[in-house]
Amino acid sequence: MAVRLVIVANRVPNPRERAATAGGLAVALRDAVARRDAMWFGWSGATAAATAAEPRVAQHGRLTLATLDLGEQDYRHYYRGFSNATLWPTLHYRLGLAQFSREDYAGYREVNRAFAAALAPLLRPDDLVWAHDFHLFPLGAELRARGCGQRLGFFLHVPFPPYDLFCGLPRAQELVADLAAYDVIGVQTEQDAANLRGALAAIGQAGAAARVGAFPIGIDADGFTRLAERAERAPETERLRQSLIGRGLVIGVDRLDYTKGLPHRFRGYAQLLARFPQHRGQVSYLQVAPVSRGDVAQYRSLRRELDEWVGRINGQHAEPDWTPLRYITRAVSRPTLAGFMRLARIGLVTPLRDGMNLVAKEYIAAQDPEDPGALVLSRFAGAAPELAGALLVNPLDPDEIAERLDEGLSMPREERAARWRPMAEAVRQGTAKAWCRAFLRALEGTASVAEAAAA
Repeated sequence: MAVRLVIVANRVPNPRERAATAGGLAVALRDAVARRDAMWFGWSGATAAATAAEPRVAQHGRLTLATLDLGEQDYRHYYRGFSNATLWPTLHYRLGLAQFSREDYAGYREVNRAFAAALAPLLRPDDLVWAHDFHLFPLGAELRARGCGQRLGFFLHVPFPPYDLFCGLPRAQELVADLAAYDVIGVQTEQDAANLRGALAAIGQAGAAARVGAFPIGIDADGFTRLAERAERAPETERLRQSLIGRGLVIGVDRLDYTKGLPHRFRGYAQLLARFPQHRGQVSYLQVAPVSRGDVAQYRSLRRELDEWVGRINGQHAEPDWTPLRYITRAVSRPTLAGFMRLARIGLVTPLRDGMNLVAKEYIAAQDPEDPGALVLSRFAGAAPELAGALLVNPLDPDEIAERLDEGLSMPREERAARWRPMAEAVRQGTAKAWCRAFLRALEGTASVAEAAAA
């Protein structure tokens, strides 16, 4: 019988949430928790006067959910402060945007201690513990300090920058040293792995550096293809198709975040219309960008900037029967997005830096094999090495974005299909299930980190 898998993440998924609307981590780990007894531990999403000392535990079939409410101050320092205002920009190579305070750092470590203190009594001796993402760098060390001898794994879903950049963050060495407590340390790409190995080696943790492996995360490609095929006939997709009146569709789907390169992307689209007049009136760009972290000043500023660009582009180029740029800042359901992606001639994915970017893979999976669209992709997305048929761009260069958009919109069907086929095969092979099983082979000790990552 398989040992129990204990997943620790900042948030615990809602068990009543449908797969079509579930978060990315819940979707990626669905296979792992379906095949064995499992527990998912983390923040409930609720705040209280003080962080709870003991978790609420609920059973849902073979899955146990254990959740802690966070105190208001802990939420402010751990989540809004150090995790999102400090670590998030630093890990995305944006050290100049990072805001460090000792109070936030202390709160971050305190919540990790509280998580470990609440989790340790729930663990069985043979559990496999898998912690996820930058919120939990210190968790493994906190569990070890409480005598937990279980196999501990950690996976970083976002990029890890070169050590010279990362160590510009105060207390960076302490955070890197925390990772040495884990038996397996996973990242998205070989570049991230090299950066993290270098950081660990720089602080004298060569042994931990050897436990770092690149495990690129994927999607349920066949499932997303079926979703897109069904959604192609849905009323929402049909209304979008009719509104285009035969025009080509460019689609972007991103959380509204400064790492996604949205202002540069809008400028690139504006350059397309200015430099390549044959596309005026012949293409519409739909950007879906649900608002996130709307209470943070940087995100409010970004939203204002994007609103201005939408007004500028449509004001300069629109015709009575043509809106060049359509912009949605509310969430759109996953099935609806799948149908829109299948309809789109271009998938536009240009983050300034991304751990993986599963939207790029979803766009490939959504395409009609007989008439696939073209993918315009940032060379700084973690997915870029796997998707060799994409039209790669430097997302900081609006003119290059315009040129690749022109190339994709003008590309013959035969070339689009030739580029799409190997990308589709890569997405089908590198699924979320394959990612999960490869990491767990290393965590279980049935393969070395290097062997599991190479499989």
